[in-house]
Amino acid sequence: MKPIEPITIQRQLDLWIDTPLYVHLETTNGAYASHKNAGMLSAGAFFRNAEIRYERAKITGEGPYRAGLETEMGWLYAEGLTDWTMQDEDTMLLAGHDDVGKLAVSLQLSKHPFVK
Repeated sequence: MKPIEPITIQRQLDLWIDTPLYVHLETTNGAYASHKNAGMLSAGAFFRNAEIRYERAKITGEGPYRAGLETEMGWLYAEGLTDWTMQDEDTMLLAGHDDVGKLAVSLQLSKHPFVK
């Protein structure tokens, strides 16, 4: 993965406007966060293989970044994004890593369903 390049990502997001895409959105602060610090709440979200079409997309911020996708019914967004990669020409992964490199958030878009 490499550091986010907002202009490059915005171009890719614009290319996929009104294209059926599969989404993987995941956040975590670590399943064992509360084992290391009893006062810390372990929190996360996992959302995989929902098909969406968006009418507008935007990446904002100065780093970490926020990517938002406006659909007919509302918004989907991820924030805290730091890195990205194109896994192939049909799949883009945006991720947010903390200061020690642990994954905190990922937003993956693909023209093809993800493996279960």
